[in-house]
Amino acid sequence: MKKTLFTLIVLVAACNSSQKTVNDSAEQQATKSDVTEYAATITEEELEEHLVIYASDEFEGRETGSPGQKKAIAYIKKEYEKIAIPPAKSDGNYFQKVPLEIKKVPVGSITINGKTHPIGEGFLTFSAAQGSFDEVVYAGYGVEEGEYSDFSDMDVKGKIVLVKAGEPKNADGTFAVSGTSESSKWSDPNESIAMKDKLLQSKGAKGMLYYDLDNYQRFKRYFEYMNNNNSGQMSIKSDDDEAGFAIYIDTNIAKELLSDIDSNHTPSVVESSFAVSTSSENGAIDSENVVAILKGSEKPEEYVVISSHLDHIGVTADGQINNGADDDGSGTVALLEIAEAFKKAADEGNGPKRSIVFLHVTGEEKGLLGSQYYTDVDPILPLEQTVANLNIDMIGRIDPKREGDRNYIYLIGSDKLSTELHELSEEVNQKFMNIELDYTYNDENDPNRFYYRSDHYNFAKNNIPIIFYFNGTHDDYHRPSDTVDKINYDLLENRSRLVFHTAWEIANREARIIVDKAGD
Repeated sequence: MKKTLFTLIVLVAACNSSQKTVNDSAEQQATKSDVTEYAATITEEELEEHLVIYASDEFEGRETGSPGQKKAIAYIKKEYEKIAIPPAKSDGNYFQKVPLEIKKVPVGSITINGKTHPIGEGFLTFSAAQGSFDEVVYAGYGVEEGEYSDFSDMDVKGKIVLVKAGEPKNADGTFAVSGTSESSKWSDPNESIAMKDKLLQSKGAKGMLYYDLDNYQRFKRYFEYMNNNNSGQMSIKSDDDEAGFAIYIDTNIAKELLSDIDSNHTPSVVESSFAVSTSSENGAIDSENVVAILKGSEKPEEYVVISSHLDHIGVTADGQINNGADDDGSGTVALLEIAEAFKKAADEGNGPKRSIVFLHVTGEEKGLLGSQYYTDVDPILPLEQTVANLNIDMIGRIDPKREGDRNYIYLIGSDKLSTELHELSEEVNQKFMNIELDYTYNDENDPNRFYYRSDHYNFAKNNIPIIFYFNGTHDDYHRPSDTVDKINYDLLENRSRLVFHTAWEIANREARIIVDKAGD
């Protein structure tokens, strides 16, 4: 991509200014040679030593809540005890209990004006739902933001509400929320369903009927996969018996309720009777995050969180173990080695100014559940004092598209919330590592949507600047063949050192990272 001369001048000026900040912070805390010495404690040999154990058959693929996952958290705890980094919890426990439940595929039906439809035939839901309604409230797109609302003069409390995917536009074709030709997160299928559901629940709605012509078949494939494998959907356990339900409907059901739903954007009351009766067997899952902390020497109440997920996908139906050496054994052992490097610095009187939180989360493979619990339910340390999150998920392999060009790492999200964090990341890499920072998957239009698919996202949605370190997928992704013998330990070492150096600079600079961009 070309840059104009003006843009280059601005970038050079910014880099020169930030580079001085990086150099100053390092000199104030320790010399460059000291920092390099601490990073050098992160070695191929020790990373491999950890990973050979952590991604072994003994850990049984580290399925969330399984005996193998319990072995994983015990191993992580033992390593923090060995290097004398204490727990983050005030009760002295490394483990943060994450109460989960698994909901089996429901059975049941809906009835519209006396006509019954079995689940899977025109509608889907992933939870138990009961209710009978004399009318359905149609709320158009189900959007409310700024001065725009699909709920003006409309009471949805205790009602079943029909909404459709997407967001409203003005007469001139611009989007009503943004006022421009750019769509907002209300159009993003990764976010908008939960946003619309949450909005309806805040208004007291009993349930949501969600019509999405483009994505219904995707929902159905997921439903059928769960049904055929007798699996279920894992989620954070809720004690709220009054929580609303979501029902996904296809075009036939949508038009049975409102024949012109595709062209009609005006909220109204639909004079149709509607009843739902679905049931599901729920089972409790016992799982934990592991959280350790190295207290800062000058700003101990400000926190830099470095994270990785400790779980993987367990054992296949035919008994093959998915060891998850890269996903995310590589991130887990990197985090252990980074912790050891910081502890060595602290033991020599060069501890970080800000506190470093080492967060190993559970349930990532089930929907980012451990990090969601940490950020949304029980933050052990206050989010408003959390300066940044550096998330490591798969950094031990080479993307096949990068074969022969191996000294790289994909960076995602560094510029989403903070220009300063992005520039610092670039400068630290140039100063210490010279790894190619590849932003391919940082593109908003990338179909993989990796920005939304690992644990950093739960921090980003809370307006905390993040960087996601990722080597890309490969043929062994989520397969039993993701094994330790295929890890490139020299790359794992270099990438881990890059994360250490970046965390070091964030933790030791005078001012905390500034958030200067709105979240996506």
